[in-house]
Amino acid sequence: MQKPGDLLESVLNEIEKRIKEDINADFLAEKAGISSVHLQRLFKFAFKQPLGAYIRSRKLAASLESILSTNLNLIDIALEYGFEYEQSYLRSFKKEFGVTPGSVRKASRIVTVMPPLNLLGAKLFENGIMFKPEIVMVPQFHVIGKKYKIPYSDSINMAPKIGKHFWENERSKIANAMEPNVYIGLTRTGGIDVDYNWYLPSIQVKTLKNIPQGFDSYTFIPSLCAKFCYIGQHHYFEINRNRAKSMYSAIENFFDCEYGRNFSRISDIYFEKIETDSYDGEFCQMEWFTPLKNQK
Repeated sequence: MQKPGDLLESVLNEIEKRIKEDINADFLAEKAGISSVHLQRLFKFAFKQPLGAYIRSRKLAASLESILSTNLNLIDIALEYGFEYEQSYLRSFKKEFGVTPGSVRKASRIVTVMPPLNLLGAKLFENGIMFKPEIVMVPQFHVIGKKYKIPYSDSINMAPKIGKHFWENERSKIANAMEPNVYIGLTRTGGIDVDYNWYLPSIQVKTLKNIPQGFDSYTFIPSLCAKFCYIGQHHYFEINRNRAKSMYSAIENFFDCEYGRNFSRISDIYFEKIETDSYDGEFCQMEWFTPLKNQK
């Protein structure tokens, strides 16, 4: 099995190499040695679009060269790029570009195309991949969990263990969960005890009523955040010290790069989010959020 980063890169290269062939998710998955379902889920999480839609967009973009530089009939162009019928090609073209192939050829119109995707800017791990962040607005939400005071120097090691214990032994005691299968781990730094972090493994709730005895709560206020995405070829319980350390290094590197220096973190709290249902027996997915502001 290839590493996720290598797998995605090989799939993208295969699409470009076979752009005129009748390729689909099943074919690409067989070439990559994984199931079609796994490949499509990995691709959509990584690139925020379905694999089939991307293949179609790249075929349509490539077909523009034939439209503008040859006198081929549209039916021949459609067949050349793997469309079985001329009408299906025409419908897809109009939906993609907002105009017909004939009007593009006649008026030499400028259209915006889907460029080939690549993994530049992705942080590759031994068994995972982490992408540059999106800048998102996170609305207010409430969580209930168990709060732990842990040494700053050991937080990377202890937080995954604490989170696993909470998930297996504590979360079922929280009654009004909104998404009972979504784990949220909040870290709060700073304060009087600079040598310690507060870590709150938790789940999101509708209200902060009926907090179980011995549990704590927190309300995250609406914030502009950097959202980093990680895909790992392992179970989410296997996000251990080394993997967590690699993630934090990637995040720090972002804020040190030219684009990242446009932003600054403005809060002493950040959180990770894991949708445990997304684990399909092969890949886990995690998102990591930190509040920030634009420096400009």
